[in-house]
Amino acid sequence: MKSTETGAVSSGAEHSSLSTDTVFKTLGSRRRRYALHYLRQAEKPISIRDLSEQLAAWEQGKERGAVTPKERKRLYTALHQTHLPKMDSLEVVDYDRDRGMVTLTEHIGQFDVYLDVVAKDDLPWSQFYLALGGVLTALVAVAILGVTPFDAVGGFGYAIAVAGLFTAVATYHTVRDRRMLIGTTELPPDVTAPPLEASEPRNGDGTS
Repeated sequence: MKSTETGAVSSGAEHSSLSTDTVFKTLGSRRRRYALHYLRQAEKPISIRDLSEQLAAWEQGKERGAVTPKERKRLYTALHQTHLPKMDSLEVVDYDRDRGMVTLTEHIGQFDVYLDVVAKDDLPWSQFYLALGGVLTALVAVAILGVTPFDAVGGFGYAIAVAGLFTAVATYHTVRDRRMLIGTTELPPDVTAPPLEASEPRNGDGTS
């Protein structure tokens, strides 16, 4: 599937969608997540040289101008030999090897659904809302039963408190999720993690 100069994808992609397995294969690599993040920010075809320089900067935690030729070359090789061909075969991007250009396909919108990643020591939001609902229900129940001092607040007061609390938590949840979406923030969501070379196994050419 090849794109035009403006980044439009072929009409065949309009009637298909990526499988869940394809999405997770793509997101399973930090370099592929970084690549998608930068491509979505740009909203236009990007050269592999530009892409490799930006990814090297994010991985090394430095400004793009401070990236060394060796660091950029390592990313260039990994993208050219492994990640971009893989994403091209999965129809996530269109990689034109001859021109050295990379373009997102319209499938990028599907990745938003899968990016609410729960950190290792974090509580899933579904469990958080369940626990919050349980606590508030118990609180209202003891107030109805006349247990002191919970009976000091009337039913209207509890209704306002419950509504306000759920609104505040839902607002925070919404803002947090927006920051987790690919391409919506200046830096990728996990850019503060250790450089890829120190945290992921490498093949002989330095790719993962």
